[in-house]
Amino acid sequence: MADTREQSAGLLAALGCFSMWGVMPLYFYLIGPDVSPWEILTQRMVWAAVLLTLFVLITRRSARVMAVVRDRRLLLMLMVTALLISTNWGVFIWAVSSHHVLQASLGYYINPLLNVVLGLIFFRERLRPLQIAAVLLAAAGVLIMVVGFGRVPWVSLILACSFGGYGAIRKRIGVDSITGLYIETMLLLPFAILWLGELYMQQQAVFLQGRLSTDVLLMGCGIITVLPLVLFTMGARRLKLGTLGLIQYLTPTLHLLTGIFIFNETFNQANLITFACIWAGLVLYTVDTLRAQRQIVTPPTPQ
Repeated sequence: MADTREQSAGLLAALGCFSMWGVMPLYFYLIGPDVSPWEILTQRMVWAAVLLTLFVLITRRSARVMAVVRDRRLLLMLMVTALLISTNWGVFIWAVSSHHVLQASLGYYINPLLNVVLGLIFFRERLRPLQIAAVLLAAAGVLIMVVGFGRVPWVSLILACSFGGYGAIRKRIGVDSITGLYIETMLLLPFAILWLGELYMQQQAVFLQGRLSTDVLLMGCGIITVLPLVLFTMGARRLKLGTLGLIQYLTPTLHLLTGIFIFNETFNQANLITFACIWAGLVLYTVDTLRAQRQIVTPPTPQ
């Protein structure tokens, strides 16, 4: 009974996490066109830092944070991941503001398959036949768009590579999610404040200059940054990897539906062919993941 409750809690947490990430384009869209993507990015950094500081103090993680800060190697690696995650945030916010949500969706569909390649590069993981086929299908989809239609999906590739590289480095250094994000955010905070100050000097900043609703939404950027991560951590601890892997497709699927049906972005032949290749690759990837997990869980039959 206790295991069932734990799994149910993990499932709800994972669904909440990936749903929040999935509807994030709508949140940024609600902020309105008067706020530049760069102010949204800087406000996200500032309010995430405020919220994470409170969280670290309440959960008494200060000693854990200081232990990481004293380790120069870990701190240097977190500087790199801070650059990657800020790039990911910035490009995603720009994509929403510029009506490229479909490209964002494609990027996060590509991400699991890119992780397979990064596992080979960073962790010397051996690729199984279905994984190789999945990666080749994804690469074919991107090449078809580039060669056949003359379009390079830069937004998709930057989002996939930045988030994939971020995950690979964070896995390698072994710092827990909350502690790592807190240090990354504090490293970014001085640059965010300077950038925000420059926006005010150029009279391009909107926060505290206009509607209260806009100010509240900008402050809420901290919540939509931290809360999904907390839910993800809860889900990851309670669910099998294969289950979590299936639920993660909820995020790019919601992005796709948002782009087509709410933002009225064009879903043309190039998109259809590319997405079809990626989806086929993800089917093979999922089948391979579930099969590998079953082999680990199921004990060998005595001969």
